[in-house]
Amino acid sequence: MTTDVHGRDLRYFVAVAEELHFTRAAEKLYVSQPALSKQIRSLERQLGAPLFDRDQHGVRLTPVGAALLPHARAVLAAWAKADDAVRQARAAAQATLVVGMTTSPGRGGLLPAIRSRFTAAHPEIRLKLRQVGWEDPTAGLADRSSDVAFVWLPLADAERYRWVVVATEPRLVALPETHPLAGRERVDFADLLDEAFLALPAVAPELRDHWLALDARDGRPPVIGGEIASADEAYEALVDGLGICLVAAGNVPLLARGGVVVVPVDGISPTHFALAWRADDTRPLVQDYARAAVPRPLP
Repeated sequence: MTTDVHGRDLRYFVAVAEELHFTRAAEKLYVSQPALSKQIRSLERQLGAPLFDRDQHGVRLTPVGAALLPHARAVLAAWAKADDAVRQARAAAQATLVVGMTTSPGRGGLLPAIRSRFTAAHPEIRLKLRQVGWEDPTAGLADRSSDVAFVWLPLADAERYRWVVVATEPRLVALPETHPLAGRERVDFADLLDEAFLALPAVAPELRDHWLALDARDGRPPVIGGEIASADEAYEALVDGLGICLVAAGNVPLLARGGVVVVPVDGISPTHFALAWRADDTRPLVQDYARAAVPRPLP
């Protein structure tokens, strides 16, 4: 048998074999009946045997045609799978994974390390970093503008997300350098209960409560000196004396600039920085980025 048979020839053959009628097969294939007949005769010459008996009673498969039919179908099915795999691979090669963040996950090279591990497995994928305001604690996950995101826990609607913790850090307090407690080596949170605090936007209540340390206030409501939605806003509010705020150890460089000091705090729990994704997003690329964030089996 010649090895020069084309997929088109097999598709034409299978269509005629299934219809047992050249005109109907031609209509099914969107080709003219003469063109179809010409291709079938060409295939028969290549194979060295007739595939159909044609007479006034209709069209029938010859024994050679009957022998070829299941193999032709198998070849076409295999090619359809191969074509689909190629399309998926081509789409993946052009894919972009959007990584959202409300806070830069620098933290001693954390982000470059994750990128390095991920791109080693997926060099064809473009990673796009997206900075999101503090008004959205999910960093784009909720509105699906980010595929994965670096977030602070706790998350609202936690059942909608999955995450892995990438850093656990103490919460410190940022103070104007003129504050009476600014010269202390450490402060107890009990000494801060009556202080005016800078709060995150109310649209993120779980995270707002976390950074006000409601869990350490024994029911005493916080005094709110102002709202902040970015590190720059927090710094300006601190310098202006509007209040104080808690800050994760890894974010101290964002606030500890001229006019602001940061002091360790006793009596409050640490905070957790996580790489999160939507629970309904089971794409392998998302799972692989999570594995790169924490190179151990996912929970």
